[in-house]
Amino acid sequence: MLVLSAAWLACSAQLAHAETTAPSREHLAPRGMEASYHDWHYSPVVKVGDMIIVSGIPAMHGDSYEAKVRHMFEALKAHLATAGAGLEDVVELTSYHLDATDAQSFGAQFERFAPIHHEYFPANYPAWSAVGTTALLAPGAVVELRAMAIIGSGANPKADIAKPTPRQPD
Repeated sequence: MLVLSAAWLACSAQLAHAETTAPSREHLAPRGMEASYHDWHYSPVVKVGDMIIVSGIPAMHGDSYEAKVRHMFEALKAHLATAGAGLEDVVELTSYHLDATDAQSFGAQFERFAPIHHEYFPANYPAWSAVGTTALLAPGAVVELRAMAIIGSGANPKADIAKPTPRQPD
């Protein structure tokens, strides 16, 4: 009986410690997106400790491809701000590009997308995966972007990556 009591006390202490040290989890939404959580049952932004996960943001508002993409990046800034972060804190991006179904169509779209991406991430670039797709949920969307950020990680970034030397013609 004494052994069982000691084991129970040890387990209780571990559970109590886990409850006090586990990071908090907050579900957030930028102003105007509250219905996403209540009606569609997804969180536009989830904050766990200092980590922020941003759900897919469609590029669908604007008269041109470029206007839609810029609006999407502005929306990303608003999503991050709800959790206390900025673009400088983004550590990972995933972009989903509509109708980029082969190397040629992807390349053509990427030539339009990349300069806008570089406007918003001029230095200390996040990890980035770009995916071609045949459909996006939001009507009129041309791209969808999701992101992960760590609050404060952009304050003192370090990039010890040497520039490559230009290739000489063979």
